Amino acid sequence: MTLTGKTALITGSTSGIGLAYAKALAGEGANVVINGFGDATAIEAERVALEQASGAKALYSGHDLTKTDEIEAMMKQAADAFGGVDILINNAGVQHVAPIEEFPVDKWNLIIALNLNSAFHTSRLAVPYMKQKKWGRIIQTASAHSLTASPFKSAYVTAKHGLAGLTKTIALETATFGITANCISPGYVWTPLVEGQIPDTMKARNMTREQVMNDVLLASQPTKQFVTVEQVAATALFLCSDAAANITGANISVDGGWTAQ
Repeated sequence: MTLTGKTALITGSTSGIGLAYAKALAGEGANVVINGFGDATAIEAERVALEQASGAKALYSGHDLTKTDEIEAMMKQAADAFGGVDILINNAGVQHVAPIEEFPVDKWNLIIALNLNSAFHTSRLAVPYMKQKKWGRIIQTASAHSLTASPFKSAYVTAKHGLAGLTKTIALETATFGITANCISPGYVWTPLVEGQIPDTMKARNMTREQVMNDVLLASQPTKQFVTVEQVAATALFLCSDAAANITGANISVDGGWTAQ
């Protein structure tokens, strides 16, 4: 497969799963637009490495995806540079763990804005170009929590369930335009997001770090292994291929058997 001439925009792609997506797509020759926060020097190094891998262009967008006007500016940046976005991967996300009665309202609003609302805005702005080209791929990083729930994650579970519904709707609306829309739903992937929620879970459940990892996180996954970012990225790469042209509206679990239970 080659993605030469295609442009991929991946939100939340300065580290973790998002950066793995960018590396996989660049490896097939795509232009890439990466987005997220982090150390400027490290991000520039990754951007240069992506260009070296792709032989194409890589842009960095530092726009804040909790703000509609900044999402619009990011999508315009991509359109000005490349004409539009052929492959959109909504991956940006944040997590907070707390009981419902103690869940901070500002955290709820942040999680819904970044994990769900931003995907609506990027998708609505990407689809017209994809329809014009009669080809497009929209991929959401959902979660096992798009299919099932866990305690103390009300906002995240709500956002991810909503993301799965949004994806099905987009798939139906674009089905005759050569566009597919799918979710990839990982289980626990060893990323900064997962590592960062361990202290909150320790507090909420009164557990040690080791207990959280073994008795909470990996307890959900029959394989007893964290999913790797490379495995998730390989799934996205397949969804971008011609072989996946009739996979749309799907929610593909990469979760070590979690949701089989």
